[in-house]
Amino acid sequence: MTQQHKAVWWAMVLPLAAVFIWSLNMTVTRYVADYISPISISFYRWVLALLILSPFLLPKVKAAWPEIRPHLGHFAVLSALGMVLYQGLAYSSAHFTTATNMGLINAFIPIFTIIVGIFVLKIRPTQAAVLGSLLSFIGLMYVMAQGQGLHFLTVGDSYIGDLLMLIAVFFYACYGVLLKKWQIQIPLLLSLYIQIFMACLYHIPLVLYFGLDSINSHNAASIVYAGIFPSILAPFFWMMAVQQLGPNRSSIFMNLMPVFTAIVAYLWLGEAWTMYHSIGGGIILLGIIWAQYPGRAK
Repeated sequence: MTQQHKAVWWAMVLPLAAVFIWSLNMTVTRYVADYISPISISFYRWVLALLILSPFLLPKVKAAWPEIRPHLGHFAVLSALGMVLYQGLAYSSAHFTTATNMGLINAFIPIFTIIVGIFVLKIRPTQAAVLGSLLSFIGLMYVMAQGQGLHFLTVGDSYIGDLLMLIAVFFYACYGVLLKKWQIQIPLLLSLYIQIFMACLYHIPLVLYFGLDSINSHNAASIVYAGIFPSILAPFFWMMAVQQLGPNRSSIFMNLMPVFTAIVAYLWLGEAWTMYHSIGGGIILLGIIWAQYPGRAK
């Protein structure tokens, strides 16, 4: 029994590490926005991840190709949603809003997942899910309005950044729902590798059209971090956490992302955690927790 408890406590480090890496990436994304374009850092990130993983996973992809080939269309959609649209919009959002706001809005993923699941998976939501989603939406609007009612309609660049991040979160929720719907029977690391490969292909026409910024002393470290930690290590830790703890227990740790992001952004970028962040963030997290409460479908 003691060994089992130790195993559980050790497993809890895995989702904590993954969420911290993703939270730090929010701050890195905001920091590097002044030194490199969204298309450029996104392209460099996935190319670096592909180069690191290829020696280990490319032979396994070749061996499993007969099983992988029927799912190429699914992988193409997943890569477009999770690695191109979500990440690209997040990098674009960083040019207009704060890392703190990005972290808060990212916590909205569970609510969007419930909403998208209603239409894609035909899941009838519980009353708690509906009310929790509405409460979280109210909290999100409060943060975007900076605690000033309908002021979000006129706040300018900050609102644009928050809206871009909100759209990015919607695409990532679609990614998670489709991943669950299709239930692709391919090892998770191989699935990740194929999606990264397709993300690189998606970026080629974008790079040809928008151009590519050069790597320099201001953005090199951020590119290396983005290509290794949130692209490879965090997903690997998360997959291990899901295996050890299960998806439901693991997903609870995602609620810590706004807290981690706010702390890192305060220490590194000097971003202020204001009263409207506390109130709005508290409402968002309360709604997320409420939405997870089991009950009768409505």
